Order: sequence, then structure tokens, then C-alpha cells
Amino acid sequence: MIIDSHAHVFPPAVIDRRDALLAEEPAFAEIYGDAGAKMATADDVLASMDEAGVDRTVIVNFAWQTEALVDETNAYIIEQAARSEGRLIPFVSVYFGENAGAHGRAETDDAPAVARNDVRSKLRRLATTGARGIGELRPENSGYNLANSDEADLLAWAAAAFDLPILVHASEPVGHAYPGKRGLALDALYAFARAQSGVTLIAAHWGGGLPFYALMPEVRDALDSVYFDTAASHLLYDPAIYRRVIDLAGVEKILWGSDFPLTSQAKALERTRAAGLAEAELAAIAGGNAARLLGL
Repeated sequence: MIIDSHAHVFPPAVIDRRDALLAEEPAFAEIYGDAGAKMATADDVLASMDEAGVDRTVIVNFAWQTEALVDETNAYIIEQAARSEGRLIPFVSVYFGENAGAHGRAETDDAPAVARNDVRSKLRRLATTGARGIGELRPENSGYNLANSDEADLLAWAAAAFDLPILVHASEPVGHAYPGKRGLALDALYAFARAQSGVTLIAAHWGGGLPFYALMPEVRDALDSVYFDTAASHLLYDPAIYRRVIDLAGVEKILWGSDFPLTSQAKALERTRAAGLAEAELAAIAGGNAARLLGL
């Protein structure tokens, strides 16, 4: 089974409003401000899967800063996943409100408590209507700190309560700049993994390089429930990264992801197959690990 653990979709109506959204959504403008940046629908993903021989694909939401857009895209993702008869696996996003990050754990007034209850109710509804994970999250773009915040606690609660892996955009702190590079810093990613032991966390784009720190015993222990996807790997790393991360974190922690439509699934899969992996390693990375993680 070939499983793509990281692909992006948008409702057709959102794609039609692309130009207007560039003025309203900063994170969206950063990544999709270039007219050449591709956007895809669920049908586009299914066509790509047929071409590439991919059996299932995780489709993810975006870091919208408007609740209506989060809800609209969540609804589309869940609906299209249901229509796909299991080929598409829905990961949804979370809107924490305009004041995300403004209230620390010591906050006790009624308004933050009401907001937290609303988020819990919405996450519960999403889980019961088909959501299989949460993501792709960009905490920095959404205004909260994953390392130490009410938002982080709510995410951890939902992940544990409904068995929802959390997919976060992780950014490497060095290297070339590119649109959308800004994401979850390594120290915040590590802090969340350490504080929320047992919560399944998928750190996109090889976790921004976090696996390299697994030589430190305390980091290795904190990564017990952390997985790393290979999305956009060829734009970031030499193919030798597969062997390095296998040696440092274990082959069972690596999930193949394309980052479609940034790159085609066929090309991403071809590059992974050309990385010099043993047959069993390739089978695990290309789908076996994701199948086990998602209970497929």
C-alpha cells in the first residue's frame, strides 16, 4: 500500500476567491501570492493518485486566520474523503479565535473558558464526522505558541481523546529562504513533544531537522511519539537524509509525503524509490508506517 501522508486541497469556491484572499490572509498570501503556486482540489489529488499508483492520501487544511475559511475547508475535506471511499484521509484544522495566544494558562475569566469549550465542541464534532487527524498546523501564523499555551493543551486533549495525530509544519532554522518557510521552530516542537508525551505528532518536512538531535538522549526520549514526513524533501535535502534519519530515529518514524501539488506525487515517489533504501525500508516509509499509525 502506498500512502501519501501530506497533500493540500482547497474547495473549488476558495480557489475561485484566490485573489481576494491574498489581501485577507497573510499566510496564504506568503505561499500563494505567486500566480505560479499551484492549488488543488480533491479531484486533482485523486487524478494524481491514479497516475502515480498511490492508494491513499492524507489531505490537509491550511492555517487560515478566519473561522469561516477553517470551517469551509474542514467541511470540504471531510465530505470529499467520505466520497472517496477511503482513498482520501481527512486532516482538519482548528480556529482558536481572534485572540489566540493572548490568554496564558493562568487566565481564569469566563470569556477564555467559553472559547475553549467552543473549540472542544467543534473538535468533538469533527472527530465524530470523520476527521482522522489535525493539520497542517502553523502555530506561528495562527498566533499561538505550541510550546506553552492553552491552545497546545487543547490540541493535546483532542489528539488523545479522539486518536487524532497532529501534523505541524516544521521549519529548518538554516538554509535557503522560500515562501512559507516560517513555521514551527525546533525548540517549540521539542517542547510540545516533551510536555505532551504520548500524543502522536507528525513533524512535516523532516521535522525541520529535529531528528538530527536524536543523538542527545533526552531528545531521543521525547521523540517517542513523533513521526517525520518527507514532504518537499527534494527541495530541502540531499537523498542521504533517508539513511541519516533511519539511523538516528528509526525507519518506523518516517512517513512518505509529497506536499502535492507543490510537487507531483509521481515524481516524489520516484525520488524516494531512488534513495537507495532496502526493500523493507521502502515498504515501511512508502506506506506501511502510515497504515499502522492510522489504523488502516
